[in-house]
Amino acid sequence: MGSSSTSSKDDFSVLVLASDLGIDARPFLTHQEPEDSWYDCTSDPPPSEEQDFAHLDSLQFLRLESGSDKLGNRIFRIVGKYFPALVISAERLKKYVFNKICTELPEGPFCIVYMHSTVQKEDNNPGLTILRWIYEELPTDHKDRLQAVYFVHPGLRSRLVLATLGRFFLSGGLYWKVKYVSRLQYLWDDIKKVELEIPEFVQKHDEILEHRPLTDYGIEPDPLHLSQMPPSAYSIGRHDTGWASRQYMS
Repeated sequence: MGSSSTSSKDDFSVLVLASDLGIDARPFLTHQEPEDSWYDCTSDPPPSEEQDFAHLDSLQFLRLESGSDKLGNRIFRIVGKYFPALVISAERLKKYVFNKICTELPEGPFCIVYMHSTVQKEDNNPGLTILRWIYEELPTDHKDRLQAVYFVHPGLRSRLVLATLGRFFLSGGLYWKVKYVSRLQYLWDDIKKVELEIPEFVQKHDEILEHRPLTDYGIEPDPLHLSQMPPSAYSIGRHDTGWASRQYMS
């Protein structure tokens, strides 16, 4: 046995965070780099910035659509499934969002169509705190021009998180602009089909929800899809005349 007086030279601490609040814990656990200086939205960004975001542009998780909703608001489309949250830092995401808004968005009101279809929290969700941080850093003019956020296929968890924590983590103006859209058919009440491109996997997910509506509430009535299996002609362990005896079952 070694001496019990020997102690470790490295100090450590333990931080316990709740895992079911829908809040991204990475800002508390990782070292935050100093914030870079931002260019003014009224001026042109450096050419190097546009080239730096070429890879993110290819992912198509955030893009300006050519169409508008029925109120004339230009559409920014966000596809959550396309966003690689594990490899993009909050700071880089913020730079990219600012670059898109400042260089591509024309004057006038705009809206956001966010597609939450098949999003995985660990892989595609940057976290509510990061989204709030990005929104709060936007110039006041851009906040006022944002008229609506269409939240497509929200799911039960997203509804609960926004209902319970949304008022605390989202400013009042943004919180009341969110409009839940459980089916694409309801989205067409506000946006014409020709004005917005819907990815194929979003359409298929919408069809699944249409046939299994309980999935909206986190209930999977047939997780193994047993109802789709053909009926079996024979039952295991049963003869035509009755149940098999124990000796035949052994």
